[in-house]
Amino acid sequence: MGWSAYTRDVDTLRRALAGSSTLVIARDGAVLIGLARVVSDGATICYLQDVLVNPSHQGHGVGRALVQAPLEPYAKVRQKVLLTDDEPAQRRFYESLGFSDAAVAAGGPLRAFVRLD
Repeated sequence: MGWSAYTRDVDTLRRALAGSSTLVIARDGAVLIGLARVVSDGATICYLQDVLVNPSHQGHGVGRALVQAPLEPYAKVRQKVLLTDDEPAQRRFYESLGFSDAAVAAGGPLRAFVRLD
């Protein structure tokens, strides 16, 4: 899916970014190379959303910074949720940042539900 899933409907993209609790972007000079955002109530839950890094800049720490920076304001929020594609490289990446599969999360298994309309 990558970048193209977000560029098909620019108005929806603008509303999504404007409605985010936190938005972090990465640039190489004037060129946008990545972004990440959080949607949160600021107290009990935050959703790490849309961690995107241009493939030409992957593997250089951009993604790690784009995960860590927007989560900083939510350090005391217990529940941090991420929904992503089922790819082994993504799994390894997010696990290296302390995320775990909901089915085997610390404290016991969890069940995750999603409805995509």
